Amino acid sequence: MKAVIYEEYGPPEVLKLKQIEKPQPKENEILVKIHAATVTSGDVRLRSSDFPPLFWLPARLIFGLFKPKKKILGHEFAGVVEETGKNVSGFNVGDEVFGTTTMLKTGSYAEYICLPEKWKGGVLNLKPQNLSFHEAAALPVGAMTAIYFLEKAKLKNGQNVLIYGASGSVGSYAVQIATQKGSRVTGVCSTSNFEMVRSLGAENLIDYKKEDYSEGNEKFDIIFDAVGKTTKSKAKKVFKNGGIFVSIKTMTKEKDEHLKLIKEMAEKGILKPFIDRYFKLDEIVKAHEYVDRGRKKGNVVIDIAE
Repeated sequence: MKAVIYEEYGPPEVLKLKQIEKPQPKENEILVKIHAATVTSGDVRLRSSDFPPLFWLPARLIFGLFKPKKKILGHEFAGVVEETGKNVSGFNVGDEVFGTTTMLKTGSYAEYICLPEKWKGGVLNLKPQNLSFHEAAALPVGAMTAIYFLEKAKLKNGQNVLIYGASGSVGSYAVQIATQKGSRVTGVCSTSNFEMVRSLGAENLIDYKKEDYSEGNEKFDIIFDAVGKTTKSKAKKVFKNGGIFVSIKTMTKEKDEHLKLIKEMAEKGILKPFIDRYFKLDEIVKAHEYVDRGRKKGNVVIDIAE
């Protein structure tokens, strides 16, 4: 099968398309033919080993001190179950599925992957019936991250919420989720992305290049830093009483109930992935170069199935 391998940290060029052996499922695993994957900020960070100084050494110890332990990147995917191990009971051949590869030894930049029915760290479920494989692949990481932090912030109906980085993957889902909860959303992004963010439900928009949100007069119940580029000290300037700041700079935890929730929301038509660009698997270097520029809107999808 075709897979993208990287054996050293560095720029996008370290990603190499190769032929490797097709995996075989163990007794508790399913074999999935992957139709689509994505390029997340996590993929870019692991490829380049671009970790904050405080976390650089711990991250290297986890992911590989001198070279990557996980040779195939790709944090999320959608595809079709092609084979099941004899102890698998929750999935059948032909099921359309989506999920993540978190804590597995391999990722989704490949034509096939073997996954356990359940494992500590990652999640797997049937794909939303109304979404394409491309759309479903773009859901898990960004949408679950948005849900995790908005739950942490105790999002309620009628609140005033600011999403910093509203045009990114996490931010674009956070805007939709907060809006559906009955909150009034202010999105912070560049002017060129105003139309996109407004279409997702934001009422107010701030261009971070022209205006500092923390110097404004409006006060917020929740400020969600969805790109890791603002601070709690700035947010405090525009907090309402009891205001809460959450940021993707802190750790998240993937939960089965969160994947189930975003599946249900997608099937009801109240949560939709925004896809910026599509690339083929053999264009993986170009895809990473594009994401490296830091200008992507929503999600970048990798088309894998022929």
